[in-house]
Order: sequence, then C-alpha cells, then structure tokens
Amino acid sequence: MLQRYNTKNDNILIHVGGKLLPRSEAKVSVFDSSVQGGDAVWEGLRVYKGRRIICLDRHLDRLQASAHTLAFADIPEKQKIKQAIHETLEANGMDDETHIRLTLTRGEKITSGMDPRLNTKGSCLIVLAEWKPVVYDNSRGIRVVTSSQRRNNPQFLDSKIHHNNLLNNILAKIQANVAGVDAAVMLDWQGFVAELHDTNIFMIKDGTVFTPYPDACLHGITRRLVLEICEELKLPVHERNLSLTEFYTADEVFATGTMGELTPVTEMDGRAITNKSGKNTLKQIQDHFIKFIPKLSEPLLM
Repeated sequence: MLQRYNTKNDNILIHVGGKLLPRSEAKVSVFDSSVQGGDAVWEGLRVYKGRRIICLDRHLDRLQASAHTLAFADIPEKQKIKQAIHETLEANGMDDETHIRLTLTRGEKITSGMDPRLNTKGSCLIVLAEWKPVVYDNSRGIRVVTSSQRRNNPQFLDSKIHHNNLLNNILAKIQANVAGVDAAVMLDWQGFVAELHDTNIFMIKDGTVFTPYPDACLHGITRRLVLEICEELKLPVHERNLSLTEFYTADEVFATGTMGELTPVTEMDGRAITNKSGKNTLKQIQDHFIKFIPKLSEPLLM
C-alpha cells in the first residue's frame, strides 16, 4: 500500500527550529546531525477530530527518553513541544485526519563529524504535519513476507531508542516491495518474530492474544494500548517468544501502530491466515480501540 500524495499538502507550513516555514523553505543545515549520521529521535502522532492527539504525553515521554539516552544536551520541555505542535496545526487549519512527524535532532555541528561535542547550537525540533489518512486499509488487511534483515536488539542498537537510523527497517521494506506485499516481518537474532518493519505484531489463537517480547521490537504506544484493552476486556494475553510457525497457524494476526491503528494480517509468507476458532477476537479489540480514542486523546488547547 503506497501512500498517495495529497495536494492539500502543497502549501503546508512546517515548524523547523522555532520558525514556521513554507514547505519549499523548510530545511535543516547540511551540518545538522540528522544529515551527518541519522542522529535524531522521532515520534508519529495522529490527530483526530477536535484536534485531539491520542496518547500525546506517552509519545512525548518516549521522545524525551530517547533523546536522554542519546545524551542530547538540551531536550525541550513538553510544554514547548506542545506549543510548537499547536502553532503548526493552527497555522495549517488542521483538526482531523492529520499525521504529525515529530523530530528532534541533536542540532547543527560546527564541522562535519560524529563527535556530539561538535553540536554547539542546540537541538532542532521539527513539526511536520500533513493531511493524511491511516496508512493501511483496516477493512482489507495486509499481506506480509519475512525479511532476511534482522531487527536490532540491545546487543547492537537498543530498539527502545526511537531513533532516526531506520536503515534495517528500510532494507526489510525493500524486500517486501520486491515480493509485491505490503510489509515485512522482521525476526530477532534468535529467529523469533520481532515485529513488522513499521508496526508491532500480535497473533490470536483460541481466544488468547500473544505478542513478542519487547526486546528486539519497539515498545509501541498502540501495542501498549492493545495490552491494556485486553486486560479491560478480560482477554488472556501473553508476551513471549513466538515462531513463524505459530503465526502461520494462528486464528488471527494483526499489526498495531499509531499511523495504521489495528490492521489485520491476512497472509504471511504465502500462507493465508485462517480463523478456525470461530471467534472474532480482533473485531472485539478493534471496537474497543475506537472507544479508547476519545478516552486517551488529549485536546491540544493553548
């Protein structure tokens, strides 16, 4: 599912380093750490009707935690970030059906190089808001294939850091594109399922919900919501190592993410996901997720 360009985004204003700039002028320096080494952290935010952003504080907590782990010298306070988001949405007249790519780079360097001591001008906050629907068609579902590209784990680069170095995910997505499917399954270093290249993954068997340990996968915000929903619905749920075979033979498989919400996986490596249990557990979770949106969405009022 290739995202389409929306002409409504022709003249959007983008918040870069404290300034609102037209799309054609929104740029960072070639000396910025994001250009030099992918040295930045990011979050994807979804704006719902009434300029409500689901789990905004959780996203900002993760952004700040990632920046702290990478030893950023000056991490903006939540209120400053919220103000930049508010100004961007206000300037573009956006209050629904909007996706925000929130990025914090280590900032501009005095000369090219990897050493963070070269970053003397402070971090750079970017708020890129676009008119955009959810990335996947939740009614149709997606087809996936297993990638040979392994997902990072703490032994190499901790997936708990929501960083901008996405090359392993991009390589996995290239394999999915070549295979003619929507997304790639990424395994951990032991060969267990970790997540998709862009979303977390769950499976359901006989009414029980399973998801991989958050070791080699991102500790996703929507993933956490699903765990909370299962608890509220009194559905048995387990985090554990899961093999491809278990996913192939599951009753239902679905992906979770801010940009895709809850999306059924209908085929994995050419195997159709066939629901033999007769239960429709995913629909139950999806319906409850819709009810969760207003409950967990923060109106951005300034």
